[in-house]
Amino acid sequence: MTETGIQTSGMQTTVINNAASKGGDNRNSFGKRLVKNYKQHRWIYYMALPVIIYYIVFKYLPMAGLVISFENYRPARGLFHSDWVGFKQFIDFFSSPFAWRIIRNTITINLQSLVFGFPAPIILALLLNEIQAQRYKSTLQTLSYLPHFISLVVVCGILRDFSTSTGLFNNMLAFFGVARSNLLDKVNLFQPLYVGSGVWQGIGWGSIIYLATLSGADPNLYEAAVIDGAGRFKQMVHVTFPTLVPIIVIQLIMQIGSLMSIGFEKVFLLYSPLIYEKADIISTYVYRAGIEDTNFSYGSAIGMFNSVVNLMLLVFANWLARKTTDESLW
Repeated sequence: MTETGIQTSGMQTTVINNAASKGGDNRNSFGKRLVKNYKQHRWIYYMALPVIIYYIVFKYLPMAGLVISFENYRPARGLFHSDWVGFKQFIDFFSSPFAWRIIRNTITINLQSLVFGFPAPIILALLLNEIQAQRYKSTLQTLSYLPHFISLVVVCGILRDFSTSTGLFNNMLAFFGVARSNLLDKVNLFQPLYVGSGVWQGIGWGSIIYLATLSGADPNLYEAAVIDGAGRFKQMVHVTFPTLVPIIVIQLIMQIGSLMSIGFEKVFLLYSPLIYEKADIISTYVYRAGIEDTNFSYGSAIGMFNSVVNLMLLVFANWLARKTTDESLW
């Protein structure tokens, strides 16, 4: 009892000393630690410098412009002399009949993209990983990457041409007896066309990160699975897929963090006033309100609301992932 007690006491003393040592290190000023680290990794700091400057100039400095969300901004009076109106722009937005429509459309399109677009690259990567013929696998990979390199303008042009009453989609539908019509003018077809074309364009490119992760999978796990009698499907379920889980969680957190954001360009190139009910989203409404109607404060307030909600979703998704899977961004 006495010997064990001495050992335990010694261990506790060691732990306390280590903690005190770490605490002492943490108490060192950030400046001292930065200088010490700079001396050890000087060239890495030089390489990071252009990226840091880019983010400061193009990402952080423009944040000062958010102040116009609380003003009745007039370009002639400038940022500091425009009338201060507080939360009026936000109240006007939530009182607008378009607020619910654009929030609903933004979330709906993003949820559909998440449900259909997020698992697609994972499934493709799992299937490609099972192909043993290397040349066939490389050809399939290359073909799946190609849509990513097509310009978004060209993709939207192709989609518009295929959706006309004489286009490819209508020819296929006419074969089954469906009446011809312009598919992009139909309210209920915009979101399926948007999500489907997005899956087609991104499935191959999105699978790269999963295939790269699988290339580092431990072969001993597969050998152990074979010894245990696991076939190819069980190996994929019990070895391959668990290898992907950490990167899947990180990708999912990032997707949820942008749940209120959709790229402006594609919707702008595809939609029309006829289908605003299902196609109008936050970014296109901000463009019309802020740029076309020159109501900069109103547009800025909507964009700020969008960014704040995205930040909250990102923090929540990260917290939930850390609690449930021990994987998180920070």
